[in-house]
Amino acid sequence: MIKLFKVKEKQREAAASANGRAPVKKQSAGELRLHKDISELNLPKTTSISFPNGKDDLMNFEVTIRPDEGYYVGGSFTFTFSVSPIYPHEAPKVKCKTKVYHPNIDLEGNVCLNILREDWKPVLNINTIIYGLNHLFSHPNHEDPLNHDAAAVLRDNPRAFETNVRRAMAGGYVGSSYFSRCI
Repeated sequence: MIKLFKVKEKQREAAASANGRAPVKKQSAGELRLHKDISELNLPKTTSISFPNGKDDLMNFEVTIRPDEGYYVGGSFTFTFSVSPIYPHEAPKVKCKTKVYHPNIDLEGNVCLNILREDWKPVLNINTIIYGLNHLFSHPNHEDPLNHDAAAVLRDNPRAFETNVRRAMAGGYVGSSYFSRCI
C-alpha cells in the first residue's frame, strides 16, 4: 500500500531543498501552545527562565526561583521543565535540580504540586506552574509532603525547621543528607 502522506511530505522536503532552504519542521500543537505561553509569561521579579539547549528547543527549559520572603529567602533554586508534544493535555514534567530541604520537594527533586498531577487542566499554563512553585517557597505545606521528615519538623517545631533550612542552604548536613550551598 502506498502511503500518500509520506510521499507528499517527501516531495515538499525535496522542493524546499531545491530552493536552497532547509525543510521546515512542522511544530506540534504542544510546541505552538508552549510558544504562546512563553511569549505571555509574567514572571515575578524573583524568577528567571533560560533555555540551556537554545531557543530551538522550547520543550525543555529551566526556571530559577530566588525567594525574597519566608524560610528560603536568599536561596536560588533551579527547576527543569520537560514539556510533552501533547501539552496542554498533559502537564509538564518538573524537577528541582537544586537539592533542597523542603516538605513538598523530595531529595531526588520531585515536586508535590497538585496542578502538576491530579488537578492539571489544559486551561492552566506555564505561568500558573511558576506561580505555584513560588508559592511552595513562601508557604511550604506540611499537610501534603514528599519529604515526610521535613514536614514533621515544620509541623512540630518551626524554629528547628528554619534552622535546618538555613543549614541546608548554606551547604551542610541535615540529618544524614548533604546539601550543596545555594545561597
